[in-house]
Order: sequence, then structure tokens, then C-alpha cells
Amino acid sequence: MTEVFARGAMVLRAHELARHFGGLAAVNDVSLECHMGEVHAVIGPNGAGKTTLINILSGDLPLTKGRIELYGRNVTGLASHQISRLGVGRSYQKTNVFLPFTALENCRLAAQSRFASSMRFFRPASRYKTLIEAAERALAQVGLEYRAGVPVAALSHGERRQIEIAMALATHPRLLLLDEPLAGMGAEESARIVELLRKLVKNHAILLVEHDMDAVFAVADLLTVMVNGSVLESGAPDQVRNSKSVREAYLGTDEVVHE
Repeated sequence: MTEVFARGAMVLRAHELARHFGGLAAVNDVSLECHMGEVHAVIGPNGAGKTTLINILSGDLPLTKGRIELYGRNVTGLASHQISRLGVGRSYQKTNVFLPFTALENCRLAAQSRFASSMRFFRPASRYKTLIEAAERALAQVGLEYRAGVPVAALSHGERRQIEIAMALATHPRLLLLDEPLAGMGAEESARIVELLRKLVKNHAILLVEHDMDAVFAVADLLTVMVNGSVLESGAPDQVRNSKSVREAYLGTDEVVHE
């Protein structure tokens, strides 16, 4: 899969994805692509189906219909752990970390899922150098190596979100599925995450679900707008920014959105 390392290489292709809950189509015929070195942001109002889409792509929810490809391989129907092992890391809308454990221990646990040592129960995981190195590298990537020994419960909300991204990075992903990584953050913390995304995209493909429009337009190479489970528009940021249908349906105005 050496082609994945080149900028612009296809990492993810989703074709006509649908997920129904009874008579409700939470996701309805959604198609999109993610390429190496690019941020593809998915935006839309609450209830648009954005998180359901990420849950489908990560294997946490089965499809009603559609096809998912990673690196050109059909992975439709694979479970979340199988998708993860193919190089997909994700974060959740609500922070999903182990509060009593240190930042390093959280990342080490994530790294452990990628090593054969994960099933050796009679030797402490802390004695495996490869696990520690992977955890330390992930913390360094998000700029929190200096917080390695601090219990996550003592970290700020923004730092916890960074730790969750670090946990994903510790699994050596090529594709990152990030569900509202800026949720609940102030301006300073948000700016820090935006800068982190700019760094990470150099070596990853990123699918970003986010409500912070300033952040979205600052980092996105491509935007997909969802409304009521369907794609309203998909294209370059300027195309979406100036789309009348997007302004009316999502941004709530018929005026051009300026930077």
C-alpha cells in the first residue's frame, strides 16, 4: 500500500452509503472520498447524520446499503476492530479517555492494540519498549509530551481532546475520523487544535466533522454539507461558502459568507 503515502492518493471511497433506523434514513445515499494530505470536512446542522456517517465508516454501525473502500479494497461490513487495524483511527463526539490513567498510559493502551504483545498477560505492558515509544511519539505529535505523567483527570478539556487524538495516532493510522474535536473549546484551545490538524494532515487523510465554521474553513480542502441525512453540496470551500442552497439550509442566511 505504498501509494497511500503520496499526497492526493485515494485512501477512502464511500459510495451511496445508507443507514436506516426503522423508517428513518439517518444517512441516505452519501458518497465521498478522502485523499492523503487533505482534510475533508463534513458539516451540517444537528441531526444531519454526520456522526452516524463516521460510525458507519469506522465499522461501529453496519450499513443498510452502500460500499466502503480503503486503499481500493472493499471493506464493507468489516467490524470496527478490523477497520482500525487497516489504518483507521477515530475520535468521538464525547471525549473517550481513561481519566485515572496518565496521558502516557492512555496512549500506551491504544498502542498496545497494534502489537502482538497485547495478548501476553503475564508481563507488564509498561516493560515493552515499543509500546512506550509509540505512546511517547503520539504525545509528541499533539504537543503534550511534557504532560506524559499527568493523570488525564487533571488535564483541561482541550488537553483531553488532544489526548484522544494522540490515542488514535498511537495506532499508526493513515486515515483519521475526527468527530467534533473542537467541541466545548475556547478560542485559544480551538486555535491549538486547528494548528495540530494542519500538521497531522501532512501525513494523513482526515475526515473532519465539526461545527466551528472558522476552523472548518481554515483547514478544509474539501467540504461536504449534509442535511437530513443526505448530501446537499460537496466541493471546494469557496464553492460551498457561496452556495445559495447551503446558506439557506445550513447557515441560515442568503448572504455570501466572508472569511
